[in-house]
Amino acid sequence: MSPESEADLPGEAVLPGALPEALRAELVAFRRDLHMHPELGNQEFRTTAAIKERLERAGLKPRVLAVGTGLVCDIGDWDGGRPMLALRADIDGLPIPDTKSDCPYRSTVPDRAHACGHDVHTTVVLGAGLVLAELHRRGLLPRPVRLLFQPAEEVLPGGAADAIDCGVLEGVGKMIAVHCDPRVDAGRIGLREGAITSACDRLEIALDGPGGHTARPHLTTDLVTAAARVVTDVPALVARRVDTRAGLAVTWGRIESGHAPNVIPQHAELSGTVRCLDIDAWKQAPDIVVAAIDEVANLHRAKSEINYVRGVPPVVNDPAVTDLLRDAMTVRRGADAVEGTEQSLGGEDFSWYLQHVPGAMARLGVRTPGERTVRDLHQGDFDADESAITVGVELFTAAAMLDEAGA
Repeated sequence: MSPESEADLPGEAVLPGALPEALRAELVAFRRDLHMHPELGNQEFRTTAAIKERLERAGLKPRVLAVGTGLVCDIGDWDGGRPMLALRADIDGLPIPDTKSDCPYRSTVPDRAHACGHDVHTTVVLGAGLVLAELHRRGLLPRPVRLLFQPAEEVLPGGAADAIDCGVLEGVGKMIAVHCDPRVDAGRIGLREGAITSACDRLEIALDGPGGHTARPHLTTDLVTAAARVVTDVPALVARRVDTRAGLAVTWGRIESGHAPNVIPQHAELSGTVRCLDIDAWKQAPDIVVAAIDEVANLHRAKSEINYVRGVPPVVNDPAVTDLLRDAMTVRRGADAVEGTEQSLGGEDFSWYLQHVPGAMARLGVRTPGERTVRDLHQGDFDADESAITVGVELFTAAAMLDEAGA
């Protein structure tokens, strides 16, 4: 890893050259191993052990988080001086089946898949850590760097809150992350200042009534109709009670009620998500959504019990840290490798860190250039062009080396 300078940016540091072929091959193999063995949030014991073993083999001292999974690992000693740059990865998989065919590294765990790219995120931070550890040994790392491998990103309100409680932000001045994007070509990243994701909360509702015969709905609470009206009317009511630019949206994922065609049931259950583009509207969302549900349920004489679970606020990219990522990608791949990106309605618990320190998330392109198939995250056939791993390692490594000015 001979150092070389590849661009003329203000405050530019000595940057490492291209990744050695042996390291690229090792990282691809590591990612495939994770892909074959996905683990759900707070159950990532095998994943944690694999990361820990590789970091220790590199001479580093990773520490498993107090929650039992996930790790934090510092490269260099923080002496209370300039704050560290943290590189964050999420390590959990999803409870869905891997539906890829003819894939030698498809999931071996039934109904479990790395369908959101967390295996790629993890491998990118691991690879960057290995490169930065070598640079530190040679006296070339300008400041200590913290690697964070966080569990349970897919579990609302997300494992980030637990990681923060474990003290992972002590000494950290800024934090960066990537998220796979199947709409962006491998070799490129998408960047955006300000909000890049949305707030996401979980909603669970129980509706109850006395039940009865479908021949006489007027003598009881027509619970199925009440549930149907909650499904159709609540999203419309909510959307009209905030500025439409806030993008406050209720979307249902489950509705269950009844067992017989001629019996009006006594109980119905609904669950879904509440998403919001604007952080101020998100703060008002629980009161607005609960009031709308009660209004519709009362109209149909149904008793309602509402469990509104706070999830995550939007990820709001700090302009200066976004510029750091842009400079890092430019110095490695050229200005044309950076494209703008839209704010998505997806939620990401990286946002909790940014309530405490400035940071930014980049969208890492994982689509094979020229591929016409439209893929999305959280689908069983999701996969990534593995050249994106090298791109992510280069991005994080360059960002750490260019971050000489400090936070």
